[in-house]
Amino acid sequence: MSKISEIDTWLRENFASLLDRHQVPGAAIAVFADGEIVEHAAGVVNTSTGVESTTDSVFQIGSISKIWTITLIMQLVDEGLVDLDRPVRDYLPEFQVADARAAATITVRQLACHTGGFEGDVFADTGTGEDAVAKLIPLLSDVPQLFPPGERFSYSNAGYCVLGRIVEVLRGRCWDDCVRERLIGPLGLTHAGCGAEDAIRHRAAVGHNRPESGGEPVPTKVWSLARSNAPAGAMLVMRPRDLLTFARLHLNEGKADNGVQVLSPESVRAMRERQVAVPDLGIMGTHWGLGWVDFGWQGGTVIGHDGGTIGQSAFLRIAVERGVAFALMTNGGATLKVYHEIATKLMSELAGVTVPPLPEPDPAPAPADLSRYVGEYSSRVVSTVVTAEGGRLWLRRTPKGEFAELDEPSGTVELLPWHGETFVAVIPEVPGAYVAHQFVGDDGTGRARFLHTGRADRRVSR
Repeated sequence: MSKISEIDTWLRENFASLLDRHQVPGAAIAVFADGEIVEHAAGVVNTSTGVESTTDSVFQIGSISKIWTITLIMQLVDEGLVDLDRPVRDYLPEFQVADARAAATITVRQLACHTGGFEGDVFADTGTGEDAVAKLIPLLSDVPQLFPPGERFSYSNAGYCVLGRIVEVLRGRCWDDCVRERLIGPLGLTHAGCGAEDAIRHRAAVGHNRPESGGEPVPTKVWSLARSNAPAGAMLVMRPRDLLTFARLHLNEGKADNGVQVLSPESVRAMRERQVAVPDLGIMGTHWGLGWVDFGWQGGTVIGHDGGTIGQSAFLRIAVERGVAFALMTNGGATLKVYHEIATKLMSELAGVTVPPLPEPDPAPAPADLSRYVGEYSSRVVSTVVTAEGGRLWLRRTPKGEFAELDEPSGTVELLPWHGETFVAVIPEVPGAYVAHQFVGDDGTGRARFLHTGRADRRVSR
């Protein structure tokens, strides 16, 4: 029996029970290895209707959409219409952030690898029209600069919206149409689309969140984020098989299964090259390329990306040297646990790669002096207060801005030592799952300048 056949059997026997164990209402997965694809689905796409999840069900892929956006950018590079190291303003003269000097120098490459340096979460709803992304760009004019362009990594949805707008301007078409005409069409995807109007033609998943009172996940009241953030991950939907077809484009030197050369081999390789180191947070990889996460796992090069929208999570992993890939899509529950168990099994048996464990607290005691970490760290969408009491660190997160109506304060959660200046916070609503927090830099008084969770939130209090 081949390895892919063994994985097929394992998924058939374990996928449904794995979802049940972690209270995931529904999910679908596709795995590519040895030139074959195996698919499985379990659960329901919506607990209110009881409609079963199938391998043709479409889920939101969230921030995996960023790989689609940068692929569109690299097509422009192939045509000589974009130079990654030119300022964004060469292509988008109206681009502004609060720091005028930074706005004039930020490059396309820096946006692509999340080193633009300005706050990255601007989820304003600018409507559902084809001008939704265009209308977002002026709203960035007062977004603060956290650090000089190129200095460090901080995940930026807004940066990818700017990249999406560059695509729109140079193509003379909205981002959705560019995706349809330059990726979905050439790749021959049949169960993929750019929003609710496309999703409704298929068996579409609805996101689920845990109710405030506890218990099993329930359907979300909002299906998606705003169209203004489509290039960053607000709207794209598809089944796992179609996402794998896109992934194989990046395994096959830019050529689609039907023989169409969608992207040059040079651009495919450039996207995988490491551009910037990422803070050690356990699940975000060690480096970022042009869009792709490089996970730095033992045994071979694995690239990919995760996606999270309102109650839905998706995971894409590609073992480059072994030609192995999988796409997992879920609609609520403890999805990270499901992903990790599946990734550990698949990457080990199909690609010989070791997936590290999820972050867990270190049994070592906390540092004796916690004053460096205490204070308030803030962005446009969240305020985080870190306190010390009894030799222990505590954290409380309060959503604000666009997220204030979608999420609740976290409650006070203990920060436990992991290693160095990275701590993990126990998240009560997902038993056994931890989120890593790294304290970074110096504010001039010996205190941390940023609290980094993938995004660098700056200190706003002493």
